[in-house]
Amino acid sequence: MNKVTVRDIVKLKGERKIVMVTAYDYPTSKIVDEAGVDIILVGDSLAMVVLGYPTTHGATMVDMVRHTEAVARAKPKALIVGDMPFGSYEEGPSKALKSAIAFVKAGAEAVKLEGGSEYADRVKALVNAGIPVMGHIGLTPQRYLKYGGYKPRGRRVEEARQLILDAEALQEAGAFSIVIEFTAAEIAGLITRRLQIPTICIGSGPDCDGQVLVIHDILGLSEHTPPFAKKYVDLRKIIMEAISTYAREVREGVFPGPEHTIVRLKEPLKPEELQEEVKS
Repeated sequence: MNKVTVRDIVKLKGERKIVMVTAYDYPTSKIVDEAGVDIILVGDSLAMVVLGYPTTHGATMVDMVRHTEAVARAKPKALIVGDMPFGSYEEGPSKALKSAIAFVKAGAEAVKLEGGSEYADRVKALVNAGIPVMGHIGLTPQRYLKYGGYKPRGRRVEEARQLILDAEALQEAGAFSIVIEFTAAEIAGLITRRLQIPTICIGSGPDCDGQVLVIHDILGLSEHTPPFAKKYVDLRKIIMEAISTYAREVREGVFPGPEHTIVRLKEPLKPEELQEEVKS
């Protein structure tokens, strides 16, 4: 398998579904890449699932760049997309470009930013500078304050029309793909059919060109799994059982056993050899 590029992702539209998953560190990236995903998103969701913040607003450029570097060190075949955090592009194209360049230098092969037609100029500036951009419409978590919480989008006619306009504006600006989050499935499907670039959905139904999930939801590590996500394994329970067993064995003197005690003296020990000579 060759290195996945932006062009490869675009070509997958109409051929097969695109698989994207979040990852935030070296070992996890190695695993998900070996599993065969197409895109690794270094998502700003790390603010919540890794760093413990209540919202994605907690993620800074320093955080995102550091984690992007860790993912890049895994040298995955999958395309690496860096998620531009809140405050890194809202001020204008110049600020957006500076932030995007930092991601590329950290190892990202594309960046993602949230917002529709109001951010088309940022997308265009980045693309003109040679940086591929993934758009993100529908529920945009960085703007949860504006919408009064994490509410579904596109269920009313006017809102649906705006989402279509946003998607078309991002495509026109040069985005190579668009994430559609927590949006009415019918509208996500309509947008997918209207666009020439791929759509990747999360919580927006099966009719998009691909799907993305947060890895902590897939593995059952999240305290609360969103209703649109699927937990494929209860790793939280497995890890807890393993650590509980370890703790019990340490307290009972079971671990470490003889098979784990591997460092021994090469010759018999004479106690007097360890005593320092006391000179008066």
